[in-house]
Amino acid sequence: MSEIAPSADRSPADLDHLAELAEDVIRRARAAGASAAEVAASIDTGLSVNVRLGEVETVEHTRDRGFGLTVYFGQRKGSASTADLHPDSIQATLDQACAIARFTEEDPAAGLADAARMATAFPDLDLWHPWAIDTAGAIELGRQIEDAGRAHAGISNSDGAGVQKGESLSVYANSHGFVGRERGTRHSLSLSLIAGEGERMQRDYWYDSVRSAGDFIGAAALGDKAAERTLARLDARSLSTRDCPVLFAPEIARGLIGHLLGAVSGGALYRRASFLLDHAGKAIMPAWLRIEEQPHLRRGHGSGNFDAEGVATVDSALVEGGVLARYVLGSYSARKLGLASTGNAGGIHNLRVAPGAADGEASDFAGMLRRLGTGLLVTEVMGQGVNTITGDYSRGAAGFWVEDGVVVHPVQEVTIAANLRDMYAGILATGRDVDPRSHILCGSVLVGRMTVAGE
Repeated sequence: MSEIAPSADRSPADLDHLAELAEDVIRRARAAGASAAEVAASIDTGLSVNVRLGEVETVEHTRDRGFGLTVYFGQRKGSASTADLHPDSIQATLDQACAIARFTEEDPAAGLADAARMATAFPDLDLWHPWAIDTAGAIELGRQIEDAGRAHAGISNSDGAGVQKGESLSVYANSHGFVGRERGTRHSLSLSLIAGEGERMQRDYWYDSVRSAGDFIGAAALGDKAAERTLARLDARSLSTRDCPVLFAPEIARGLIGHLLGAVSGGALYRRASFLLDHAGKAIMPAWLRIEEQPHLRRGHGSGNFDAEGVATVDSALVEGGVLARYVLGSYSARKLGLASTGNAGGIHNLRVAPGAADGEASDFAGMLRRLGTGLLVTEVMGQGVNTITGDYSRGAAGFWVEDGVVVHPVQEVTIAANLRDMYAGILATGRDVDPRSHILCGSVLVGRMTVAGE
């Protein structure tokens, strides 16, 4: 992929400008009577190109700016934002935030995060890798990806290839004197293909997402992967209704972990809208299973030295020995629950699901199929049938029927159902076939028993 090369770095001056602006607005907020204030400012730039059947469908250049201000008058809070960094717009945003705070009721949980929790170390996490590809180069790369996929016999059409690059600069500052700068890049390639004709027609896709364009799997490899996945779905059929083990492919398994995060997040807990309410310190998964937050992974999709409130991030177990070790909290939700922030305002940072099983062996994908034995491999889920209040899980699914560890035929038009509480407790193994394209680093997950509803 000869188009990949680093571009000139313009970020330091932009970050300095955002930081100076944030500090100046905080000073003006204090002068206007605010007891505390915080600012989040950002500049995002990007290029997005979509190509279908060799022709350009869309080209989009973006440069977005954001400036958000929150002021506190005691425990009365006001927030306002603007996408215009002109001095008049910033002043209007400040005036509006102060006006809102003056007429808002007090909230005992409102306020900045504790000053003692602010980050003081800012190691380089290797997140900044601008991509010098221009529009013409992105179009040509999209064509290469699509050509590689369409070259496979049996591929009948294309939904198009996408090439995206993005750069993000952000500053968070508050009246504790904290000023945190972050910069990061995210680039992606994608391809969606169609195989077969008429009622036999099947569609599938593949994508890659990286911090550095040099880490892409390559145009040909991505096209081949998308084609292989699409062709494998031909002649899919439903199943009769049954109970059986279910193996979630890595890109689907991370969704199961996402449901866990939703259930242990502060907002769900203080609203008492979680099936894992009051479960900290209790076993929710098998005793061999560990899930750890690792915020400082180099080039990690969720890496960061501080959270959205400036609180320092640290390595920390979420599940240890099958036990829910903690919740996922920012300072507001922590105060509502009478607890301390876990450094997760704004979300989780790089959650790694350790591979393993009760026998102590970690399996690759082929090994996970052997562990599945006879059951359903799920490679796609559809619908929104997940209730984090009750834990009920029911979603449309597609994938492959497996017998004796070998894929027999593709499956479509089935529903998989269980309760998340039982699914987590019934995990038999987690694979070492980790999907690196997300901040949730998870291999395939084998659940011992679910209801598969079909014909």
